[in-house]
Amino acid sequence: MHSDDKWRLEPGDLATALALLTRLPVRARFERGAAAAWAYPVAGVAVAVIAAVPTGLALALGVPTMLAAILWVATHVIVTGAMHEDGLADSADGLWGGWNKDQRLEIMKDSHIGSYGVIALCLSLAARWAAVGMILQLSGWFWALLAVDVMSRAVMPAVMSALPHARETGLSHAQGRPSREMAAIALLIGCGSLVLASGLGAIGLAVCAALTVLICGAIAKSKIGGQTGDILGATQQLTEIVLLIVLAT
Repeated sequence: MHSDDKWRLEPGDLATALALLTRLPVRARFERGAAAAWAYPVAGVAVAVIAAVPTGLALALGVPTMLAAILWVATHVIVTGAMHEDGLADSADGLWGGWNKDQRLEIMKDSHIGSYGVIALCLSLAARWAAVGMILQLSGWFWALLAVDVMSRAVMPAVMSALPHARETGLSHAQGRPSREMAAIALLIGCGSLVLASGLGAIGLAVCAALTVLICGAIAKSKIGGQTGDILGATQQLTEIVLLIVLAT
């Protein structure tokens, strides 16, 4: 990659990000692969805007915040095709259900879900529902939730760039590894969304996100030697949960 290409952003990258991370009917070309990863946070904007429609309508009709929170979470699952939830479940099953790298990767590749995966999904959905319900009571709930959607996807390119591929196949391997520059752009977009939502509070939120990613990355590196698409999904989910909890408290 030429030095000038490290910072080259293309409008088509936005469509690529949406096509990869959502079920939206977007036409995209995937030639740039991981070079388009800087736009992953933008997919978070789209998901948040779509989820805000039924959630905001429910609140306007007087629906209690805890019930409206179900709409927010459910819309995310529908729009993304439960892609990140699937990654979390597969990672939980594989990382804790296998005894060595090959066994863990094989379990993660299996479409069946095990006990660890079920527990991880239940805890994830419960934590997000409870935290979103509390955030919906705030006047600036949309900007807070938008920032979470953006930042939780902004960390994915960083993991892709920092860790090698754990297997020679799969979605993450097919996209390649983004440059540090592209990962940095994604993080800047994510941090910018945090500032928009919470001002100086963005510093604490960014630190929490960074710690979450470091822990996820360390576990993945230790257990399977790198990252996969499932690891990226799990990292997104855990970062989202941590940020939601921090904003809710």
